[in-house]
Amino acid sequence: MTYIWVILISNHFITTRIKGQTQVKRIITLTTDFGLDDHYIGVMKGVILGINSDAVITDITHGIPKYDIFKAAFTVRNFYKYFPKDSIHIVVIDPEVGSERKPIVVESEQGVFIGPDNGVFSFILEENKGISIIEITNPKYMLSDVSNTFHGRDIFAPAAAHISLGLEVTELGENVKSPISLEINKPQVHDNEISGEVIYEDSFGNLITNIPRDLIEGYSKIQIDEFIIDSVASSYQDVEKGEVLAIIGSSGFLEISVNHGSASDLIKDRRLRVSK
Repeated sequence: MTYIWVILISNHFITTRIKGQTQVKRIITLTTDFGLDDHYIGVMKGVILGINSDAVITDITHGIPKYDIFKAAFTVRNFYKYFPKDSIHIVVIDPEVGSERKPIVVESEQGVFIGPDNGVFSFILEENKGISIIEITNPKYMLSDVSNTFHGRDIFAPAAAHISLGLEVTELGENVKSPISLEINKPQVHDNEISGEVIYEDSFGNLITNIPRDLIEGYSKIQIDEFIIDSVASSYQDVEKGEVLAIIGSSGFLEISVNHGSASDLIKDRRLRVSK
């Protein structure tokens, strides 16, 4: 019998029509602290594809430092807005796996997020309205033998796969009223001076602060550790190689960087002051 394939592309998904049936190819992203040396990531992908062989799986990173919930939360904050709004994001940084911490699904207008209730979705909860949060308790949508050491395989991956096939998140369990949220320090403004701190360090040694672009407008002098920076640069090339600079980075926050170098290697005191 002849099979007819028609690919329809929209802003949010790809559909495939086969013999009168429609399958939605939703994107599922993976963010973990697993590294690349073991089999764990491949197993999660196998579980997803075993349930929905048409799933589109995208790796964000598996290089989150072990157990670093805040860095994972900030990573999620920086990538999710660039994906189609029906994407499903699995985040597994789970030092308390197997304990009483809840496995949850966070559904928002910007996507679906699946992972442990340990603060890893703090920025999602802060930046989005109209969110519903469900604890995953329905064994129908888990693997049959749930391990206390690998909820990524046994709970999160199956949940994502079933949602990608059209399952309503409410079928997974009951509402969570008070999800865990990390305490995220905000910059303080006193007497025309902003006090902030470094909250994230990337692999280049750039130091990302908690001072957003809109807050720093009208300010120019930055002091951090022993360094005084007189202006906010527009590019790394505004200073000589090896010099420290301040710049608004791609995440929308003030960053301290070194042109062709690592600010992390030079700067030990991660508090900073910004003045006019």
